[in-house]
Amino acid sequence: MQNDIQMTHIDKSKFEKLPSETLKRDVIVRPSQTYWQDAWRRLKMNKLAMAGLIILVVLSLLAIFAPMFSSFSYEEQNITATNVAPNSQYWFGTDDFGRDLWTRVWWGTRISLFVGLAAAAIDLVIGVIYGGISGYYGGKVDTIMQRFIEVIIAIPMLIIAILLIVTLGAGMGTIILAYALVGWTQMARLVRGQMLSLKENEFVLAAQTLGASTWRIITRHLVPNALGIIVIQITFAVPGAIFFESFLSFIGVGIKVPMASLGTLLTDGAANIRLFPHRLIFPAIVFSLILLSFNLLGDGLRDALDPKMRK
Repeated sequence: MQNDIQMTHIDKSKFEKLPSETLKRDVIVRPSQTYWQDAWRRLKMNKLAMAGLIILVVLSLLAIFAPMFSSFSYEEQNITATNVAPNSQYWFGTDDFGRDLWTRVWWGTRISLFVGLAAAAIDLVIGVIYGGISGYYGGKVDTIMQRFIEVIIAIPMLIIAILLIVTLGAGMGTIILAYALVGWTQMARLVRGQMLSLKENEFVLAAQTLGASTWRIITRHLVPNALGIIVIQITFAVPGAIFFESFLSFIGVGIKVPMASLGTLLTDGAANIRLFPHRLIFPAIVFSLILLSFNLLGDGLRDALDPKMRK
């Protein structure tokens, strides 16, 4: 018995110590992260996407606060200072009525951003609900709902906008409504595609077995798993609505004067580009930066939210 006990005794001196290089290879390099934390980490690694995000934040802050701290109102006229070139008093110069372009450019940026965000929000609500119901039920319900979308898409958006403007009058609300009536179809189609691929997963079948309602399954299980494609679509819908508003203002059926939007400022600047180029340059720069930044951010989000690219 004593010999058996001695045999079970472990001689620690015979064990070799592992080299430090081997131990370092076994160390966890990156802590465990959720899907959204990992997406944010990858987004931060995309320099172009972060540049777009920073530019959007800066432009949004200027649009909100610059008119508040300006010495001039966006509609204040000064006939003695018409078409003044940029100087220390008028940073972006003035227009035909002596209105300060610095204030009007940032006021117009505020209007354009509001139109884009409001139209994208309506697209989000209608598109997610419509596409979620269509994709979840499938069959005849899906077929009928998709035919309705095809009918809407067949009608040019410009015709809808002009009809609404003639009926309701030109204004910011009419432009948002005109874009929202057609713009939600793309969101609905994307969400429908996601619902068709997700509804056959095991977690959906488990929820159905437990007696979860259709609304709960769509809102608590399917839509959260489709948030990636929804967020990406929003980043492309906002500049689309801004461009649509600018186009309507450019052809003279958009925002009413004396209010300003980037579209109205571009229209006025294009008409006087030879004599007063500053009236077009500054609105065009801001307009281009907004569209470019949204596209860069959208591309970055598409890569960051793609599960296949997760490392």
